[in-house]
Amino acid sequence: MNRHDLALGAGAGLLSAAAGLAAGHLVAALIGPAASPVLAVGSAVIDRTPTPLKQWAVGTLGNADKPVLLGSVLAGTLLLAALGGVVARRTFPVGAGVVLVLVAVAGWAALSRPAARPVDVIPAIVTAAVALGALRWLSPDATGPREVVDGMGRRRLLMRAGVIAGGALVAGTAGQWLVARVQDVKNIALPRARRPLGPLPRGLESRYRGVTRFQTPNEDFYRVDVNLTVPIVDHDSWTLRIDGMVDRPYELTFAELLDLPMIECDITMCCVSNEVGGPYLGGARWLGVRVADLLARAGVRPGADQILSTATDGFTISTPLSAAQDGRDMIVAVGMNGEALPREHGFPARLVTPGLYGYVGSTKWLTRMMVTTYRDRSAYWTDRDWATDGPIKIASRIDTPAALKSVDAGRIVVAGVAWAPGRGIAAVEVRVDDGPWQEAQFGPDAGVDYWRQWYLLWDAESGRHTLTVRARTPDGEVQTDDREPPFPDGSSGLQQIVVIVR
Repeated sequence: MNRHDLALGAGAGLLSAAAGLAAGHLVAALIGPAASPVLAVGSAVIDRTPTPLKQWAVGTLGNADKPVLLGSVLAGTLLLAALGGVVARRTFPVGAGVVLVLVAVAGWAALSRPAARPVDVIPAIVTAAVALGALRWLSPDATGPREVVDGMGRRRLLMRAGVIAGGALVAGTAGQWLVARVQDVKNIALPRARRPLGPLPRGLESRYRGVTRFQTPNEDFYRVDVNLTVPIVDHDSWTLRIDGMVDRPYELTFAELLDLPMIECDITMCCVSNEVGGPYLGGARWLGVRVADLLARAGVRPGADQILSTATDGFTISTPLSAAQDGRDMIVAVGMNGEALPREHGFPARLVTPGLYGYVGSTKWLTRMMVTTYRDRSAYWTDRDWATDGPIKIASRIDTPAALKSVDAGRIVVAGVAWAPGRGIAAVEVRVDDGPWQEAQFGPDAGVDYWRQWYLLWDAESGRHTLTVRARTPDGEVQTDDREPPFPDGSSGLQQIVVIVR
């Protein structure tokens, strides 16, 4: 096979795969975006990735980890499809077999998800049909050997390739449009809390540029989860089931949940994957129903020690039962910063548990809470060797000046945030080089479950300087300088940055 034939075969394989994947994506947009072939394979890869590698991806790639994974899956698929196209130019059944193997993997991945339905295999079937049809249409057996050689044949081949490429573009674009269209949450009227909180005060960001905003806007709130696509949940048919070791199991519709007494809570959330000084945390005002009230209605039986919560896609999180019974504001949240939950943050309902990392207390797209024991049930992350309990460690961060930034000598503002949800922050101290610890000033206070903004006015002298920050809780615990990675129970250590003073 000469280079010309190799190029034609590879091109036919790539175009055929692109057309099939686009058609499958369009169908998945109609029945369930997670069943889209590339997304299904990517999700299967995430579920089977060893914990150290997964943690490396989050720490190294940050918010780009999922795009990189999807790009890698897509690139690998297209590469194998190109190989199938080359083989098909010699023996079409063998080349078609390569394509079928790829599609079979996608079908298996879609059906292997915890909440998979039989219809989730349909996008893979459509992908197979379109890809094989396109490959056949572009193969020598279909166009005739001479048509690839003479001028008329080239024009016909280019025409067919153009039709397939155009169809793939239309189908892929339509699929993305449909997914984006249903992701907006509209026309959801939230109830008022029984005792509404007053407006959050203005934060230090109004005075000092570069300080993290006191209230994180919904669109800027961090998102770390295993979902490559946001679950689309119909709130009219959604239910929340409370069962397990209870006397009176029951279900709530979304309308019934909204009719229950609501509370407002100012809570800072943090991801266990957050490195020292990292970005995976945010503060918001949440509206929801106390989990304690929901469990009281069900009647918890003696011996239970865990709430195993399940998302609509089958993902599970284990939360200590004590977190719902010790007086903290653990809630089933329906609102975030005065609006209905955005879909990417758990619409129609999610758990929010102050004082616990998200992997332990913040199930999004919540659909079930089972009261059980740790001995009998385990969850997604604990099955992957993360710590069973996930209390958020006391931590602090420097927001301004930025690391390695050059600043003019004189008085400058060193500022940032500190957090220890459930306990609060009593003091923040900053050290310049090897000098004494200097106590910082605080911004507004929104309670022990919320972070504190802090600032220090520093008379900076020319040279290279190292700034270090630490925090202290009201009970006297000082943030440790022992450096530990996020796995298995959250990072620890003091953040240090280098600043160049001109």
